[in-house]
Amino acid sequence: MSKTDNSLCVALKGKNIILASSSPRRREFFAALDIPFSVKSPDVDESYPSTLHGADVVEYISRVKARAISLNENDIVISADTIVCVDDIILGKPKDADDAIEMITLLSGKTHQVITGVTIRSCEKEMTFSQKTEVTLATLDKKDIAFYVEKYAPMDKAGAYAIQEWIGEIGITNINGSYHNVVGMPMAQVYSALKDFVK
Repeated sequence: MSKTDNSLCVALKGKNIILASSSPRRREFFAALDIPFSVKSPDVDESYPSTLHGADVVEYISRVKARAISLNENDIVISADTIVCVDDIILGKPKDADDAIEMITLLSGKTHQVITGVTIRSCEKEMTFSQKTEVTLATLDKKDIAFYVEKYAPMDKAGAYAIQEWIGEIGITNINGSYHNVVGMPMAQVYSALKDFVK
């Protein structure tokens, strides 16, 4: 039986796809796309100019990550960065368990925004875009917050939580937008953007 490729795999024929991310969740997403890819973790300073806000922040950092990867002629690199915004406050990854508890306490009982910026880059061109999802978190008991932080140690997650873990099961009451974006990569948009990128 002959192998049938999906349309993105066909479009990317002859290209070397590099995912510039240390996130296991983003690696799982790309594996699910059923396209060949390799992984390189960029070692970059993720600070950003204080004049940037919201989507501009993650788009800026995703570009920094993409530009940190050396490319050959047929390489295409994809990088991403995610933040959580609530009450005009940007939440990145917590410094420690106490910081994680403070972040989740701030999110408790409110609707916040999860914003992911994505950059696609080759030797010839670069594309950057972002996706925003609104997430509502129920008012959480202090013991439940402490339990989640201790058991799941969400120190590598923006806003100190992962929607696909226990806290998402018991605490998320509403989502407006892409679920995959909250996990860390808006895959439907990435799939479409990659096809446009190689046209």
